Amino acid sequence: MNGADAIIKCLEKEKVEYVFGYPGVAICPFYDSIVDSSIDTILIRTEQNAAHAASGYARVTGKVGVCAVTSGPGATNLITGVATAFADSIPLVCITGQVKTDQLGSDVFQEADITGAVESFVKYSYLIKDVKDIPRVFKEAFYIANTGRKGPVLIDIPFDIQNATIRDFEYPAEIKLRTYKPTVKGNALQIKKVIKELEAAKKPLICAGGGILLSHAQKELRELVAEFQIPVVSTMMGISAMSSDNPLYYGMVGNNGFPCANRAMKEADLIIMIGARVADRAVNKTETITENTVLVHIDVDSAEIGKNAGPNIPIVGDAKSILSDLLEYEMDGDFSNWIKTLNGYKKEMAIKREKHPGFVDPALLITKLSDKMKDDGIYVADVGQNQIWSCKYHKVKNGRFLTSGGMGTMGYSIPAAMGAKLAKPKAQVIAVCGDGSFQMSMMELATMRQHGANVKIVVLKNNYLGMVRQYQHFTYKDKYSVVDLDGSPDLEKLVSAYDMKFVRVSNDKEIDGAIEEFLAKDESYLMEVLIDPMDLV
Repeated sequence: MNGADAIIKCLEKEKVEYVFGYPGVAICPFYDSIVDSSIDTILIRTEQNAAHAASGYARVTGKVGVCAVTSGPGATNLITGVATAFADSIPLVCITGQVKTDQLGSDVFQEADITGAVESFVKYSYLIKDVKDIPRVFKEAFYIANTGRKGPVLIDIPFDIQNATIRDFEYPAEIKLRTYKPTVKGNALQIKKVIKELEAAKKPLICAGGGILLSHAQKELRELVAEFQIPVVSTMMGISAMSSDNPLYYGMVGNNGFPCANRAMKEADLIIMIGARVADRAVNKTETITENTVLVHIDVDSAEIGKNAGPNIPIVGDAKSILSDLLEYEMDGDFSNWIKTLNGYKKEMAIKREKHPGFVDPALLITKLSDKMKDDGIYVADVGQNQIWSCKYHKVKNGRFLTSGGMGTMGYSIPAAMGAKLAKPKAQVIAVCGDGSFQMSMMELATMRQHGANVKIVVLKNNYLGMVRQYQHFTYKDKYSVVDLDGSPDLEKLVSAYDMKFVRVSNDKEIDGAIEEFLAKDESYLMEVLIDPMDLV
């Protein structure tokens, strides 16, 4: 076999179902070989979205998402998607074609140093210069991507290596990486200290981050909360770790979070931070969680512990393993007064929104959409005002909430939803975006149509880059600059070109009927929602 055949063999050994990508000459041997395999190829319309679609696939399956693009502009177009996955710790293997090895460094046609370009936002990268290294490199790449703190791994493969002959192909049975040994099991003494602090605490609080979902620890978290009766808040990436209707869940923290959740963080005497980076979007001032508070920080990445806030009890390890260990203990603590206080805050500090006559209230629409969604529905929020409204008003049952949290990449929702839908064809998958972010990915309507990915799309239309306009409203006193989306397409005409169904919602009275129509069948549908251009999150 040649190198390209060997790569496909490696992907088959890893049980890869889909490769999201865009071919070009430098990756053509790979795409020639994949035709004869059982792996499905998804032709994305722009390379950035190959990584986003692979991300959506990875997040709902727990498997590594795979994308493959050509050299030069294909590889550089992929960069934003790779950085987005890195910021949210999503496991990807990104394959890039490259010019021939004897041309490297010669600035030949479509040459780009992609391994150098992505160095700061991949877990690891490879430039394969010997065809015999292909099995080892791919085995390592899948292992690195989906262990420890998960993330993207990039493999750059020159054209001549893909065409070179490899004899005696053998896929490694095990991994031998001397310098990479992720910690899974938490330190037993530190775990005992947590129990001791819980018994001494009056106002404990769990802050659940995205690490809960990445380690598939939702069940363990919910069991621990029920067993010990500890209140919970979440970061943006931790949304769906708890169901929204759980009486001990108080919502998302941070600048755009729930006031009662932020107050809980401020008043807690013990905070157990699990799988969260303590980044600025969740914790604006670190003294909030360190002054007069015992801070426990649990994370699989030792580099995150103490980076932004110094914990009293650091525990390095996998969230699922550590929560399972905590459940082995009996804990004598009564937090009923604290829960009663938080319930009071929840009622007193409920968000009150202004009425916007003549437009749709996005909060009301998202709430009603959530109520009507299937129990295990997958909701993918884009970035901008739509993201904040989604975080506040979408009600998670037993499904998933996906978004770009760390990088905040506009245009994420449609390709990520498409990847999620291909991963779980029977699931109800809805992408919610603004009219700005929709236009960053609307070319993928063709991909949805080509591959039968029946994603439903909600476009909150205000003819502005809403979040930037809101910032300019407060900071520059309504001196708006480069935020007007005048010239945007007629969405009804646009989606008809892709044989998609369409419904427009102009006011609150039309919401119920539109949602009923929108969700009735498993088919691609776009709902355009006209909202007040001056509305605020």
